[in-house]
Amino acid sequence: MDAAFTAEQDEIRRTLHELLAKHCGPQDVKSAVRTPVGHDAALWGRLAAELGLPGLALPEEYGGVGCTTAELALACEETGRALLPSPLLATAVLAAPLIAALGTDAQKSALLPLIARGERTATLAVPGTSLALALGLTGANADGEWAGGGRAGGVQAKRMPDGAWRLYGEAGQVLDGHSAQLLLVAAHTGGFARSRTLLFVVHGDAEGLRRTRQTTLDETRSQARIQLRDVEGELLGDGDGDGDGGDFIGIHDALAATGRTAAACLAAEAVGAAAEALERTVAYVKEREQFGRAIGSFQAVKHRLADLYVQVQAARSAAYYAAWDPGAGALALAQGLDALRSAASEAVQLHGGIGFTWEHEAHLYFKRAAADELLFGPVHRLRGHAADQAGLFGPAAAEVPA
Repeated sequence: MDAAFTAEQDEIRRTLHELLAKHCGPQDVKSAVRTPVGHDAALWGRLAAELGLPGLALPEEYGGVGCTTAELALACEETGRALLPSPLLATAVLAAPLIAALGTDAQKSALLPLIARGERTATLAVPGTSLALALGLTGANADGEWAGGGRAGGVQAKRMPDGAWRLYGEAGQVLDGHSAQLLLVAAHTGGFARSRTLLFVVHGDAEGLRRTRQTTLDETRSQARIQLRDVEGELLGDGDGDGDGGDFIGIHDALAATGRTAAACLAAEAVGAAAEALERTVAYVKEREQFGRAIGSFQAVKHRLADLYVQVQAARSAAYYAAWDPGAGALALAQGLDALRSAASEAVQLHGGIGFTWEHEAHLYFKRAAADELLFGPVHRLRGHAADQAGLFGPAAAEVPA
């Protein structure tokens, strides 16, 4: 086995790094998050047109580049390093794989080329704070409890006499939910007694759809609350939604598979952010003087940064392994989030008084660490669910009787 990156992978990393270094500095990030869409639309257009970033892991037959999770994870490492505010996570990591896995041939042909060209952004909408559970990262998603319950809560879908589907309800903390042109909405069908959860495609300009951008801890991760009032939706896939269970089995498997890939990409993204925070801190302690010498020359500071370097490198190794084997994604994500939290904390402390100010970029990394753990963790649940699946404290999850 050759673990070295290929020339193509190195080129993807280098090109993206150079582009983001020029157009996504800390001040650019702060300006982009304050735009109505929450990101630099012009830069996103360049990333789509010049690098094919939205379609990096999509098949070539749908206009994608045809790369694998490894290339997508490398791209996410660079976007994490720059804290790039963009629809990449919601569109290319969450929504596009679900369309590719569950959509009909007609749906894939209609939607995926638009996503690959950057002409449409997309997102996944699940009720409440259940994104990590819906993706199978912090627990089993097969029972559908993450979708809000069948009698009330979440989103309800009803088939009309003419065969159309109508959606009612709301979902919060939807990544890029205020700006995405396509929404994959998890909704209950079949009433309370025979309730099943299915995914529906809702267009951003659909009548009855209301979207409100939320104030978030991490401004680089735009979130919104979406409300659906008699909104027309298109069932994703060719299931009939009759509640016999056949439709739902494929959906929770597809969500879990998407979750594994997303965890690998998020782990790489966290490693990129942690590495950048560490590099900025090392550069600063070489310049900041105390008692007539640079603080980086003090043994206590050297030890702290050396320990942090080892932690970041270990997290990077875990992330790269998860890109090769997404089954290890949850553990790699837990390690990446730990490394980012440690790196961000050290950055704030070792930058001294300036590190605590809003003007300095250290707080951006700290907020990313805290917000990602709230969205996709917490870390102990990521590790706990991985342990359950591996059967460390009993039978493996797959062997437990229903």
